[in-house]
Amino acid sequence: MQFCHLHTHTEYSLLDGEASIKKLVARVKELGMDSCAITDHGSMYGVVDFYREAKSQGIHPVIGCEVYMAPRSRFDKVHDIDNKTSHLILLAENQRGYKNLIKLVSAGYIDGFYYKPRIDFEMLKEHSEGIIALSACIAGEVPKALLRGDYDEAKKIALKYAEVLGKDNYFLEIQDHGLSEQKRIIPDMLRLSEETGIGLVATNDIHYLKKEDAKYQDVLMCIQMEKKVDDPDRMKFETEEFYIKSPEEMTSLFEYVPQAIENTEKIAKRCNVDFDFGTRHLPAYAVPDGKDAFEYLRELCQSGLEKRYSPVSDELQKRLDYELGVIKSMGFVDYFLIVWDFIHFAKNNGVMVGPGRGSAAGSIVAYSLGITTVDPIKYGLIFERFLNPERVSMPDIDIDFAPNGRQKIIDYVVEKYGEGQVAQIITFGTMKAKLAIRDVGRALDIPYAEVDKVAKLVPFDLKMTISKALDISTELHALYENDPQIKELLDTSMALEGLPRHASTHAAGVVITSEPIVNYVPLQLNSENFITTQFTKDTVENLGLLKMDFLGLRNLTVIENAVKIIKRTRGIDLNMDEIDYDCKEVYELISSGNTDGVFQLESAGMQSFMQELKPDTLEDVIAGIALYRPGPMEQIPRYIKSKKNPQTIQYKHPLLKNILDVTYGCMVYQEQVLEIVRTLAGYSLGKADSMRRVISKKKADQMVIERKNFIYGSDDGDIPGCIKNGIDEQTAISIFDEINDFANYAFNKSHAAAYAFVTYQTAYLKTFYPVEYMASLISSIDDLDKINHYIANCKEMGIDRLPPDVNKSEDTFTVENNSIRFGLSAVKNVGRAMILNLVNERKNNGEFKTFSDFIDRMAGQDMNKRALEGLISCGAFDSMGVKRSQLLAVYEKALDGTARAARDNVAGQMSLFDTIEEQSEMQFPNIDELDKKTMLKMEKQSTGLYFSGHPMEEYTDKIKKLTKYNISDVLTSVHKDEDGNYHAVEGGLQDGDMMIICAAIASRKNKTTRSNAQMAFLNVEDVYGSVECIVFPKVLNEFSPLLQEDNLVAIACRLSIREDEAPKILMQSVQLLDEALMAKKEPKRLYIQLETRNDENLKNVEKYLSPYQGDMEVRLFFKDTRKMSSVPRRLWFNGTENAIYDLKNIFGEDNVKIK
Repeated sequence: MQFCHLHTHTEYSLLDGEASIKKLVARVKELGMDSCAITDHGSMYGVVDFYREAKSQGIHPVIGCEVYMAPRSRFDKVHDIDNKTSHLILLAENQRGYKNLIKLVSAGYIDGFYYKPRIDFEMLKEHSEGIIALSACIAGEVPKALLRGDYDEAKKIALKYAEVLGKDNYFLEIQDHGLSEQKRIIPDMLRLSEETGIGLVATNDIHYLKKEDAKYQDVLMCIQMEKKVDDPDRMKFETEEFYIKSPEEMTSLFEYVPQAIENTEKIAKRCNVDFDFGTRHLPAYAVPDGKDAFEYLRELCQSGLEKRYSPVSDELQKRLDYELGVIKSMGFVDYFLIVWDFIHFAKNNGVMVGPGRGSAAGSIVAYSLGITTVDPIKYGLIFERFLNPERVSMPDIDIDFAPNGRQKIIDYVVEKYGEGQVAQIITFGTMKAKLAIRDVGRALDIPYAEVDKVAKLVPFDLKMTISKALDISTELHALYENDPQIKELLDTSMALEGLPRHASTHAAGVVITSEPIVNYVPLQLNSENFITTQFTKDTVENLGLLKMDFLGLRNLTVIENAVKIIKRTRGIDLNMDEIDYDCKEVYELISSGNTDGVFQLESAGMQSFMQELKPDTLEDVIAGIALYRPGPMEQIPRYIKSKKNPQTIQYKHPLLKNILDVTYGCMVYQEQVLEIVRTLAGYSLGKADSMRRVISKKKADQMVIERKNFIYGSDDGDIPGCIKNGIDEQTAISIFDEINDFANYAFNKSHAAAYAFVTYQTAYLKTFYPVEYMASLISSIDDLDKINHYIANCKEMGIDRLPPDVNKSEDTFTVENNSIRFGLSAVKNVGRAMILNLVNERKNNGEFKTFSDFIDRMAGQDMNKRALEGLISCGAFDSMGVKRSQLLAVYEKALDGTARAARDNVAGQMSLFDTIEEQSEMQFPNIDELDKKTMLKMEKQSTGLYFSGHPMEEYTDKIKKLTKYNISDVLTSVHKDEDGNYHAVEGGLQDGDMMIICAAIASRKNKTTRSNAQMAFLNVEDVYGSVECIVFPKVLNEFSPLLQEDNLVAIACRLSIREDEAPKILMQSVQLLDEALMAKKEPKRLYIQLETRNDENLKNVEKYLSPYQGDMEVRLFFKDTRKMSSVPRRLWFNGTENAIYDLKNIFGEDNVKIK
């Protein structure tokens, strides 16, 4: 007998469904069923993925949802009443039913959300057409009434649903998972069916694939509820029967009611919903004056082209006409007008727009419209990389806006196209390998240290899986094989790995439709009460909807504010679109490594790369951005060498020269791959882009065809091939193999070029307007460690920092002479309202003359004791010539009513006949100023920063004898992905690296472990930032007396990088800093003497030093010129005896010295 599961929870019943869609469909097929439903809790997140997977495996998909029914109206939200929901299974019978299901599920989130997304009976009644409903599990309304013993009420409810939905569209659902409640109501359900004529349907409430997977579902629920498996009072499934049962098992279970089995198949056959992936639903742009949309686009482009280029050559006109023709033929005219419109609005309304992003920068139409500002002709960018006329797909124009203006653009789009026609896009955080191990470890209550050890044995790689890690790491594999607890941890983690963990909002994605979006996709509200789709961006695009990325790029705000500060301080109107992109001074700054705060060039690895590369054109910067990624990084030494020695560049064929000369013979960009296959093998650019995609996705069968086409030509003659173009077979094979190796890593030059423009602009500002730029940069961030890092960089550049001052400071950071004045918003407990009042008071009535004057004038203007204490503590009144200790002694009394009350307290009662002018100024007690240590501590407490110095400041140069690392290196060793997970930066410090960190101990907290031992958590800081330092019991026992607050210490430690938290250091040993410095001698260096400086000698040095990398600096001495030179950091020496012996043999006994 055929059977269909109609009550099925997938991975998208978040943290309540262990069955991934792919595995679920495969299991259904394996068990001989030909159909299956998806009915996740309250949402439709997975229905399209389910549909596609089912279709691909020959399974008929039934689209549904297990909704939550509100006890009253969905608008009622009273605790202990309206949070008591009931379940109901809804299945879409046809397209109309699917549309209604979307509207019901969307309303559940948008109108009815109260603990759960809830719909109500009225809503169901309104959208019942095409819907088949099942009475659900024991949490359904009918079963709940029966469990209460109220048969009549259950009958009344069943008849109500049957009346609204139609007798043939409502079924009484029976289940048997071995639960006593289910067994108790089955006879009543059979009686109900008999008395009402309502059909029965048998289901199994599926949450996992197989019976043995119950344990994994149990752990998943623990993760959801933040419980441990051994917690006695947690919610759990009582049996292990919630799996995909075979038709035989279901038939056997319900043999006494065969019609309940038969009805599942009948219902499945009735449910026929299809998704349309071929139709685009782009909104039409309202063209002014009744013009034709294409003609209007052409007018805008022609006008823009003439502004961008003078004169317009035939070649430029031909390129524009070609692109317009492709855009028209592909049906994207309105798309370009829509994008032009909101960018035009942004630029006319003070919102800074980025130069472009992604492949759109390759379009002269986009450049002419002002959508991008990168000249595609000058930089050799290719339109077909953006829009391929031979492969119809939606264009993808991503736009960067200054974050403070991004919402203004979204609001504009909402207003123009309608509130119901614009939505943001959902995204899902998943249980990646390391995160799954940590989540599961917590649920299984395995000690933290054990879990941490296992998680750290999984290599950092975005595509890493636990299974792959077991193959790579012999240590991890040994633990898995020999430790039963670790085996359970990893087996469970592998079962849950990759499942969605939570829903959030895509950082940039926005959907715009011609009709209300709810006609196309289910919706919900995000945490900021903005409408979002329940489908991810790829699904939204596959359904033909217009998806755009409105990205907030902080660097644009930094540029924008820097330009405003320059106007205010220097009277210069700077137009960043018109700056010179060939300034020698800018490239010198980039080459110096002083690129803190410069877009894309901030990491230590990138700074080192730029110092070696010494870029002198924007093309070098573009290439640097493209190369500094896993994969292409292997090309960096070759690129640098070829740039410095262009005479050594060799091309496999002369035709490659014009394509690769801009990157010194190296294949760097996707666009170069396209040009190579077009020039050498005769591909059209459209076919070339299709070939690139095939190679990058490693589609083996298609790669064989492309290899043949490239070398020998295609069978249809469309592609001549290399040999017909006069290229010999061996050369053609060699070039194809290089393309094949590199196409997977080749970067989109359009994207790199657009980024390089922002890189250059930020470097330009830092070069010529350093104070203004750094003030804007520091104003743009809230991270105190980052602020400290940039302040340290300011000091290196000779820019002073000035503390907040009630007579000088604005809200945020400002420029004062050659210094940066801190804003009042940096002071804790000083509210925005008070700051605005203070600045306005000063503007209207002049600076505050005295502390009394300040109290008098600011009384009643949102000032309170905590705010005043914060201002005193950070030195905001220092310019008035009064000691902070004196102000702290009187400020509370000064605020008790008026300044007069404070004066009377100190100077004695004044005569009633004294005039205001005759009042004595506030008198302060004659006491000493706070000591430096206390003053610094109060500055830190009130602002998170130091102003009158830093405990570590005098040691900045001295500690270089002890270590090359500082806390900034620790903090910048990771980047945070969109899921909030941390990953080690390529070329930076790695998890487990040993180092010495010199810092002040800002705080210490002791904690007792489960084994009753003491450990400590320190917050340590240097001039660059602060980091948590963990001191385990054994280390604490040995060094506890040294770990007092405010002590300056040298910590020997190990770096700990975990994906779920900021990096930390783990103490191994510690010394007081002064003692460590006294014990440390001047570091030794390796000196190698060479006859002369030439390529051969330098090549030999690199060759023979490479195997002996270490921490000892290496210097070269050239006998002929008597000059000294340092080698790059990557060639520093390890100092071992064997290595010294080898080098002396190679360079000569007298030419190698360590001293």
